[in-house]
Amino acid sequence: MASTTTNLQKAIDLASKAAQEDKAGNYEEALQLYQHAVQYFLHVVKYEAQGDKAKQSIRAKCTEYLDRAEKLKEYLKKKEKKPQKPVKEGQSSPTDEKGKDSDGEEESDDPEAKKLQNQLQGAIIMEKPNVKWSDVAGLEGAKEALKEAVILPIKFPHLFTGKRTPWKGILLFGPPGTGKSYLAKAVATEANNSTFFSIHSSHLVSKWLGESEKLVKNLFQLARENKPSIIFIDEIDSLCGSRSENESEAARRIKTEFLVQMQGVGTDNEGILVLGATNIPWVLDSAIRRRFEKRIYIPLPEAHARAAMFKLHLGTTQNSLTETDFRELGKKTEGYSGADISVIVRDALMQPIRKVQSATHFKKGDMLRSLSSTKPTVNEHDLLKLKKFSEDFGQEG
Repeated sequence: MASTTTNLQKAIDLASKAAQEDKAGNYEEALQLYQHAVQYFLHVVKYEAQGDKAKQSIRAKCTEYLDRAEKLKEYLKKKEKKPQKPVKEGQSSPTDEKGKDSDGEEESDDPEAKKLQNQLQGAIIMEKPNVKWSDVAGLEGAKEALKEAVILPIKFPHLFTGKRTPWKGILLFGPPGTGKSYLAKAVATEANNSTFFSIHSSHLVSKWLGESEKLVKNLFQLARENKPSIIFIDEIDSLCGSRSENESEAARRIKTEFLVQMQGVGTDNEGILVLGATNIPWVLDSAIRRRFEKRIYIPLPEAHARAAMFKLHLGTTQNSLTETDFRELGKKTEGYSGADISVIVRDALMQPIRKVQSATHFKKGDMLRSLSSTKPTVNEHDLLKLKKFSEDFGQEG
């Protein structure tokens, strides 16, 4: 009960301070305080508030503060473009009721930009995936590299000043099924005060001429407005493959826009991280590859990690396997990915049902039978190419 009071009180204090700064004309401070207040209020609604009436009251306040924060954001954005006249004392808003700014000019919204940004709203993951570092078996080197590159700058921004700047682009590469997307989910959970964008090519490819690169531009614009932000692009090779004479004009323009936005020429990309994942890094355009300053190899799991995966995938299912059995399974699955092990376990769970429908648990023999019928999905040829890429361009993993 104490935590409810604490969080609710923090939210009220922040909102009160925001109103004071707002009245004093300190709009940048007010905007940040309103946003922080809303975060605390939403936490209380989601996890702590008791009763529909209390939740409804808090939501109404959140809407009020968000509306005000949106007006302040628009005002500050215009202020960057042109000098504003001082806001007169007693004026409740940087814009008057008719939607004019302090110079008396009509506010103009770009309807096309709004439409494109609405298309991208589905890419923003509002609910955290709830995947913790401990849920990822093995990959200790990759986890440490991601903590240093992603979590530290977000949680301790004061440490990253001057020449010590956080990484702007990180590429996760390795065989399919090794947990690259799962690691990205862990990043989204652990970087809990950042906006997480999960992007697939379907979000950015449009049949209309010229719209795809506008979607890329608006994606980065959304990320800047909601920073700190992480843009996760799965299967990035489908969007940013090597440039060739045979590729379409649309594909070339998407890549060019990505290069411009990741470089951040003429824009402020501080607080924005692009996290890419691919199984075939060698097809990436060299200029795109260079934008990913940190390149982390996610290899096939080692024996101890494979043993841990069997345990993780079994969860609370009743079984008679011992620690020795798990270690033996880990040794027998050399060359298998995490996804392959998941398939083995799921198949093994079906074995008792196939034999006797009333069976309640399975034995080690069921697992070995499933193992013999399930082959690894990663071939040696691709592994050699990935290792070669790691030797040439990789850094950690």
